Amino acid sequence: MRTVLLATFLLFGFPVTGSEAVLTFGVVPQQSASKLARLWTPILQHLGEKTGFSVRFRTAPDIPTFEKRLAAGEYDLAYMNPYHYTVFHQSPGYLAMARARDKRIRGILVVRKDSDIADLAGLEGSTLAFPAPAAFAATILAQSHLNDLGISYEPRYVSSHDSVYRAVAKGIYPAGGGVMRTLETTESEVRDALRVLWTSEGYTPHAIAAHPDTAQETLLAVQRALLAMETDTEGRKLLEPLGIKGFEAAVDSDWNDVRHLNIDRLKKLHESGSPP
Repeated sequence: MRTVLLATFLLFGFPVTGSEAVLTFGVVPQQSASKLARLWTPILQHLGEKTGFSVRFRTAPDIPTFEKRLAAGEYDLAYMNPYHYTVFHQSPGYLAMARARDKRIRGILVVRKDSDIADLAGLEGSTLAFPAPAAFAATILAQSHLNDLGISYEPRYVSSHDSVYRAVAKGIYPAGGGVMRTLETTESEVRDALRVLWTSEGYTPHAIAAHPDTAQETLLAVQRALLAMETDTEGRKLLEPLGIKGFEAAVDSDWNDVRHLNIDRLKKLHESGSPP
């Protein structure tokens, strides 16, 4: 169905009416609001030019607040992590339209480059930094693996990936969770002070999804503009700072790999904010 709808739109198009229409685009706050705005606002302006809609950047002060806003359906469109997508597809019913092409999301644990910690066993009994309880790769995958190994630790939640990296680089915590994309885009002086201790298996990456009340022609218009970004010079340049080559069309079942994880454990980690 996705292929048929997309092909029909690409061939014949749908009228994009109401150039004054406003769409809010929520971005999961993996990094500071100012950095996210700098990365995403030009992309959203580009989408607006291609679709005729005004696409406005929105985020939240932290990931738990972002979750509450997703649950309330406050965003017309949203860029959310894989676990969030499986939750908020159920209610209020966000529907995936796109994801990064040729990407798999992997959680990482980082330590200072000069740390004497050589493996995960060296984290036993430590207090570790994580962005938020429901940060999929940076928290859930990392904590789940530590739990599987029987390594005890105390989690501290510091709001964003960049906050994790800065805290570890400053020696406040011996290690912390993140993902390669945000590590690569954090400040060079912080990134250069860190090394990756562990990397998880790969999973379907973040979803760009639409609220269920979004009109089909609106969804398809935005989807077409997203998919077309890598075909023109301007679009490619806008995506480079995100570490994304381009977007591809997505369907709900793309995130079944996440659903096949131990969902009870994921929910327990999410709800408690601490190791089960």
